[in-house]
Amino acid sequence: MTLLAYLNGLPLSVRGAFATRCGTTFDYLRQIAYGNRRCTESIAINIDRETSGEICCEILCPNVDWAYLRGTEAESCKVLS
Repeated sequence: MTLLAYLNGLPLSVRGAFATRCGTTFDYLRQIAYGNRRCTESIAINIDRETSGEICCEILCPNVDWAYLRGTEAESCKVLS
């Protein structure tokens, strides 16, 4: 699942709270999903946590060596695209 698909699947009533838990606004999350804004490492971690790994850090910030931090490889993501 992509970030955009995940966001579009959220009910309107929970979108703001989800974004707040991710440390940003829903509009900024949509900008990330459309590729108009860069996802920071901290937001990537928060999205990974709040989606229970459905949207993983490795997809959101591929330039970071997440395997080193996690002690895993990118293939451990539930979804790679």
